[in-house]
Amino acid sequence: MATNASRPKVKADPKAGAKAEPRSDAGSTQGPHTRPRSPHLGVWRWGPHMLVSILHRVTGAGLAVAGLAMLVWWLTAIAGDAGGFSTFTAATVHPLGRIVLVGLTWAFFQHLLSGIRHMVMDSGSGFEIETNKRFAVLTLVGSLILTLLVWVPILGGMQ
Repeated sequence: MATNASRPKVKADPKAGAKAEPRSDAGSTQGPHTRPRSPHLGVWRWGPHMLVSILHRVTGAGLAVAGLAMLVWWLTAIAGDAGGFSTFTAATVHPLGRIVLVGLTWAFFQHLLSGIRHMVMDSGSGFEIETNKRFAVLTLVGSLILTLLVWVPILGGMQ
């Protein structure tokens, strides 16, 4: 059971409310006030499985926001007049528009392959660290290869 001696001392401040004073042994694993600390990013060695997990969230959010915005713009453009469609087409053939479209394509494939990876892990497979890392690298490489397979013919046909 924790005693009051192991808790941070609080000093009342009428302007900002109560503030905790920093302890002299904060972060230390030695001394009379030791207690277990939860793992932090500094404890773990960075690996491809961590990157793929974070990318899965980022690409999902990016597809939800940017992908949906592009889809709505495209649907509005094809439902409207020729001027609206030509504006959309001009934006998509612009180099910045191509970068956005290639990025959305990569995000789609990365999210898809990462979702397959998670589905396999949900079935109880692939938790061995080497298998997990290998599967993570394959999702990264696979998303790049699939993106190239889509965009090389499209960009090559523009020449």
